Amino acid sequence: MNRKAFLKSSAFTMGALALANQRLFAGILQEPTWKIEMLTDSIGIFNEGHKGTIAFYIYKDGIIVVDAQTPDTCTHFLDEVKKKSTVPFELLINTHHHVDHSGGNILFKGNVKHIIAHENSKYNQMRVATIMKSEKKNLYPDMTFKESWCQKFGKENICLYHYGPAHTDGDAIVHFEYGDIVHLGDLVWNRKAPGIDRFAGASVKNWIQSLAKIYSDFGKNTRFIFGHSLDGFHSVGDREDLKAFSNYLSHMLLYVETQIKRGRTKKEIMKATGLSGTPEWKGEGFTKALSAAYDELTYVEDID
Repeated sequence: MNRKAFLKSSAFTMGALALANQRLFAGILQEPTWKIEMLTDSIGIFNEGHKGTIAFYIYKDGIIVVDAQTPDTCTHFLDEVKKKSTVPFELLINTHHHVDHSGGNILFKGNVKHIIAHENSKYNQMRVATIMKSEKKNLYPDMTFKESWCQKFGKENICLYHYGPAHTDGDAIVHFEYGDIVHLGDLVWNRKAPGIDRFAGASVKNWIQSLAKIYSDFGKNTRFIFGHSLDGFHSVGDREDLKAFSNYLSHMLLYVETQIKRGRTKKEIMKATGLSGTPEWKGEGFTKALSAAYDELTYVEDID
């Protein structure tokens, strides 16, 4: 091949590669940032961004939804789930009140028969909405429960349980008994530092106890859906993931308690970037979790 032909051929090849790369890049940009994953033939999950994992169950008469993320992402969920079924929405369950789990409730207005949550979750949602002056952007549960609630939908018996204060004081877990799948809400953050909402009655001590009870209440074959996961980790796991997260909470509480006894200030304690016993949990949210643990351990209730 002469030099002129070689240059012409090379230019053509480079141009073709550049065009191919442009098309590949455009394809990546067009790829949805959300996805649905089916866990059984009738139960699936929806994830987008770092918001609370949505679960859903489709049967012949309706659709049951667990959590609603925020309006922008819930719109994508509704579009996708409607491709799978045209049956009406029967029930929306909120695992707790945080906006990344209940903010999308408003999109179900007039489209779902009932919304249910723990009684404290409804109270917290209404309280926060009043403070933020966002009442019109909220759709509150019309049904609540205190300790447990169960109802049969098609082949599934769906049960809600409250194990006491943990991530908030209104956390609910949702058990799809036939599929043996449990949505834990934010009671487990898979290798991701958790939010701890002390303003809403969170308790790390009781959180650890709650996870121990959940571990013993469900079997080794139960699959668990987590509210949040670190990038690279799945939002579905097993009892060992519960144990791992519980170990992290225990290590964190012990670390903070030990540092307090050594006379360390809150600011000094919050300089830590990881824990030797559970090194996976670090990064964004880690220092806030330490701060919440410190506040819990040093809290003194006012006595009139």
